[in-house]
Amino acid sequence: MKVAIMQPYLFPYIGYFQLIGAVDQFVIHDDVQWIKGGWINRNRWLINGDVQYFTFPIAKASSLLPINSRTWADSFDREKKRFLGRLSSSYRKSANFPEAFRLIEQCVNCQQEGVSRYIQCTLEIICRYLCCETPILVSSELDKNNALKGADRVINIVKTLGGDIYINPIGGVQLYDKDDFAVKGVGLTFLQSTARNYAQLMSAEFHDNLSIVDVLMSNSQEAVIEMMNQYTLT
Repeated sequence: MKVAIMQPYLFPYIGYFQLIGAVDQFVIHDDVQWIKGGWINRNRWLINGDVQYFTFPIAKASSLLPINSRTWADSFDREKKRFLGRLSSSYRKSANFPEAFRLIEQCVNCQQEGVSRYIQCTLEIICRYLCCETPILVSSELDKNNALKGADRVINIVKTLGGDIYINPIGGVQLYDKDDFAVKGVGLTFLQSTARNYAQLMSAEFHDNLSIVDVLMSNSQEAVIEMMNQYTLT
């Protein structure tokens, strides 16, 4: 059985969803320390053809708290409305705007105060739209060895789920060694997205690895489902 483990990312790039679709069980790694400046509460989209960040505000708390203990700021409801307003004004002329806007609006309106659970909700909504049926679990609910760190922790999660193959984004080539996994009975594979370029609104050049928001706005449901399978495993 194939397993993937990733921290919860806000409207992540297409490769994140390809990873979900490539495995039998996908685990949101929510009981590890928050990484400031990462992708948990922000991502990138196009505003008038320029790449810009959007960010959802987090309530102030100790940086030592795990992700599943973090919540949205009091201004979150206001920021969600602002996000949808910017989305509408920036992407209204996109090829798939009406359908994609309804989908993202449904995601934004997920009723979860916790950051991790909120992102899980958004991922599940988008996966259903993309006909991806992979179960999405959270690591904090698994009966695993919480004392382990790094690769040992990953291997333990995979084996806890009965898995024998771990798939990681290609960036993990520098983090994990196949021999370390093999000696413990787990195969290690890396996913490299080969998703095709597509026409982006008001942009003469293609900007890759933008939020799934840009992908959904610019492509039909059928085209994005096709993109889900555009990757290689090494």
